Amino acid sequence: MAHDEVGGLDRTLDWLIDPALDRAAAHLAEVADLGAAEAGVVLDAARDALLDTLRRKVLRVLVLELNAARVTGRLTAPDPAGRWAEFVADASRPAYWDGLTAHYPKLVTRLRAVVDNRVDAVVTTARRFAADRPLLHELLGEEPGELREVGFGAGDSHRGGHTVALLRCTGGTVVHKPRPMRVDLRLAELLAALTAGDEHPIRVPRAIALDGYGWAEHVAHLHCASDDELDAFYRNLGHWLAVMRLVAGTDLHGENIIAHGPVPVVVDCESVFTPRPPHPPTGAGEATDRVAEQLNGTVLRTGLLPGRGAGLGWRGVDGSAMGGLPGEQPSLGLPELVGAGTDTARMAIVPQRMAPTRNLPSPSPRLVRHWPRVVAGFDEMAARITRLDDAGGLAPLLAGFADCVVRVIVRDTESYTELARMLWHPTALHDQDTAELRARALLARHSMNTRGPGDPDVHRAEVADLLVGDIPVFTTTPAEGRLRTPGDQLCGPLVDQVELALRDWRTADLGLERRVTHAALVSAYLNQGGEPDVERMTAPEPDPADLDRRRRALAAGLLRELAAEAVRGDDGTVTWFAPVLDRTGWQTTPLTPDLYGGTLGVAVLLAGYLREVAAGRADAVDGLDELLDGTVRTARLTQVWWAEQAEHTRRRPDPVGSYIGLGSQIRCWLDLDRLGLDTVGDAEFLARQVPAAIAASEGPDLLIGTAGAIVPVLALAERTGDPRHVDQAVAAGRRLLADAVVEGGLARWPAPNWPEGISGFAHGSTGIGWALGALADVTGERSFADLARAAAAHDRASYSEEHGGWPDPRAPGVVAAAWCHGAVGVGLATDDPEVLRRAAASGLRDGTGWTHTLCHGDLGTWELLTRALAEGVAPDGLTREGLDARVIGSLEAHGAVTGLAREVFSPSVMSGTGGIAHQLLRMHPDCDLPSVLLPGGGRR
Repeated sequence: MAHDEVGGLDRTLDWLIDPALDRAAAHLAEVADLGAAEAGVVLDAARDALLDTLRRKVLRVLVLELNAARVTGRLTAPDPAGRWAEFVADASRPAYWDGLTAHYPKLVTRLRAVVDNRVDAVVTTARRFAADRPLLHELLGEEPGELREVGFGAGDSHRGGHTVALLRCTGGTVVHKPRPMRVDLRLAELLAALTAGDEHPIRVPRAIALDGYGWAEHVAHLHCASDDELDAFYRNLGHWLAVMRLVAGTDLHGENIIAHGPVPVVVDCESVFTPRPPHPPTGAGEATDRVAEQLNGTVLRTGLLPGRGAGLGWRGVDGSAMGGLPGEQPSLGLPELVGAGTDTARMAIVPQRMAPTRNLPSPSPRLVRHWPRVVAGFDEMAARITRLDDAGGLAPLLAGFADCVVRVIVRDTESYTELARMLWHPTALHDQDTAELRARALLARHSMNTRGPGDPDVHRAEVADLLVGDIPVFTTTPAEGRLRTPGDQLCGPLVDQVELALRDWRTADLGLERRVTHAALVSAYLNQGGEPDVERMTAPEPDPADLDRRRRALAAGLLRELAAEAVRGDDGTVTWFAPVLDRTGWQTTPLTPDLYGGTLGVAVLLAGYLREVAAGRADAVDGLDELLDGTVRTARLTQVWWAEQAEHTRRRPDPVGSYIGLGSQIRCWLDLDRLGLDTVGDAEFLARQVPAAIAASEGPDLLIGTAGAIVPVLALAERTGDPRHVDQAVAAGRRLLADAVVEGGLARWPAPNWPEGISGFAHGSTGIGWALGALADVTGERSFADLARAAAAHDRASYSEEHGGWPDPRAPGVVAAAWCHGAVGVGLATDDPEVLRRAAASGLRDGTGWTHTLCHGDLGTWELLTRALAEGVAPDGLTREGLDARVIGSLEAHGAVTGLAREVFSPSVMSGTGGIAHQLLRMHPDCDLPSVLLPGGGRR
């Protein structure tokens, strides 16, 4: 927050900052070889950093006290601005702060500790610069000259207020790092051996390692100048993946890599050869635990690959070194001062877009274009490492790390940040003892969930750091592997991490590493709304011969692949890992229990396949009964575990969508019950969570939001006869009524990504209106029917006569012809024959030949076209036999193309091979398996 944005509140901190800076000035005056002007530069930078730090800590207290003074009449000026000025003047007196100690007993003491620590750290940095100035020629290539500018606070504060600092001199800029830096030198030596001869070798900044601290070259952010440089950059990221997999590197988030043209430079490499505790039990069964532990030991651990934050305040954020991509980061709700300059100022959570980080090689990188380079780079560097090891040269290089001090990331910074906010909240400042107990309890729970240090004394030391504004630091040496905690305790077993890393490399499943890399990169470009750069598949001449045998063979082949890819637990559970779509976006995890890409969608497929086998309409595949039992068991365990997490933690209720969330799971349990399993009780268990989930719903859409609850709970009401489920659907409908924007007879719903509202089944008016129509059919309420008609009118108005289809909201000028956006979803939802005719024409022309999936491929379009054929509005010349032959021939010619890259297996019903198999079953004329593309199988 800029100085002028707080309306003079910074003046209220002068009483604390000025004496501390005076003391610092006296110390700096005694530093030999530091000029008076240089000391002034240091002090100015220290003031700015202190103001920024303290402002964040006291703003909530000041706003609370401002409003208390206004309400009680202590402010007497005649207008809001005057009363603000009166408060600022009063709060600028030291006596005012002394008075606050009656209500916030330790506030002033803690503020003084923050200031004293930061000022001492500033003086230390200045002394080191003055003493080491002659050494800096090594980094700059010339004498550093006079200090002109300093930036403190580059990164978190650790160990008594120390932060990374940037010092700009007449001879160039250097970086002061208040940590041991021998590890940087050892990594540079290893890289030199592995990249010899490369045109653009990966590297770390040149460094000078001194006693407990050091200096590093400043690396400027520089975008790539050409496509060739972009290719080199992403190949180099693959090199880093292999190197960091070798040295057990972690914490390679976006701020720790700087894109310098074609070279991604790792500017903070202190977390290598660090102990890895086993992944804690997930609560979802041994199969999920095995996948989680497997992924925990792969390149995903490095932090380089895209992934999504799940913690409070950071949900959906991709902070990885390859991530932070434009257009796929969520808005973060951050506390800000609103109304500064008046006595009604308040703190509010303000959505803010994250600023682009310096890890990006271009202003608008499209990872979809370059991900093959990442994989190729990994393979290339992995081969070099193995050759070096075979020649006997790897072990000696790794041995050089043995006694380096390295940092162990026991808890992510996001968790510490949330705890720190809590500890500086006015309530915590009023009763600090209770706040400390709560913070230690949260750390104990975190340790239990992550198998981190569980000693209460360790948690006490962590909280002590947070109380004075520091992020706690754990360290070790690779030869020892034991943790040294913030309280200077030692914990954990003695394990030679260098020897362990070497053994792990020699036994690594590089095929798994490659597959995980593929999946994570696919997740990233899916979050960008991208598809791989593929050409439209060639359409073989339709061959109607022996269609049923060919259909059965294709379906059986997909089920055999599904069985082969399964991960099984000794407790009878079964799961898979793949790119999974959840409420935060796409990420690579064990499957969730949802319909869209989760275990329950797979269970419905397996149960349906077994039913078709029993009816003689599908070929038998060994082991599917056992696979179905294990998948159902996993889904049951997961939903119970999730419900317990929601009840006992601050975890937000699950979404209620018909494809992701409670609605999707209720749908699946009811479908499984109709297919012969006794699962209505599972659906009722989830339905008890629906009211809280509707209240917490973050959007109106059918896929994940409020509208998605309606049809599943109506189906449950029909199955059980319990009218309370109808009441749940009505509650969702009432919220949609309140949120709708109706203009000129057209209804739309603002949503986080589309504030003006859109058409479309997954996220827009199509799906929402369709669900409201179903609700009107059951309840007879006119308001729901009227709004459903207005939503349908919005769809009709969204049609482009010029393009003969529905525009894609993610790509202006492009026609969307998929289930999620465009023709397929609109056509399946409509009762208007003309809209269906238009949708079928667009679907056949624009929606075929790209993938085979249900969500956005041929098998989704197949369902639309079969309906158009049945209602007599299909495109001229299209027949059912010809349509089936076209789809089957494409699958035979190209294999099952999912759009997730051919190397990435996904059993997803909507975006993977699961839905393709499901539609192949439904292709038989006697099959009565329900549609996946319409919740409830198309109940309207």
